[in-house]
Amino acid sequence: MGRSRFISQQLRQQVAERAGFACEYCRLPQSLATSTFEIDHILARTHGGPTEIGNLCFACPVCNGAKHAQQRARDPESGRRVRLFNPRRDQWTRHFEWSDDIGDIIGKTAIGRATAVALDMNPPRIVRLRQVWASLGMFPHDD
Repeated sequence: MGRSRFISQQLRQQVAERAGFACEYCRLPQSLATSTFEIDHILARTHGGPTEIGNLCFACPVCNGAKHAQQRARDPESGRRVRLFNPRRDQWTRHFEWSDDIGDIIGKTAIGRATAVALDMNPPRIVRLRQVWASLGMFPHDD
């Protein structure tokens, strides 16, 4: 597939299935969203990232739009620029955890904190929705 902009329906399906049909950044299940999820190039095409399964992840429009071509962001705690969370090589639970009420995604590491801020993972409306979904037993997505 190389650097093609085209992502076949078969490849889209493979990426979505591998992710359990949930955003690989914020864990929002596609079934709870009103918009269609996107296929994100973890290493953006503009940085030479190939369109192949090992460089793709399933992402909600909010996370994918905020990430865009970013590869690094500033850790709000240390001020250092660090790489963003990579769903292909990083374990979500090592870098993130849920707040007690399941509303907020909390960064546990520099990578997690920088990614949570850069991808705007905790907008108030989404935090409230996560709390409601959690109270109904519909969220978070199981790993």
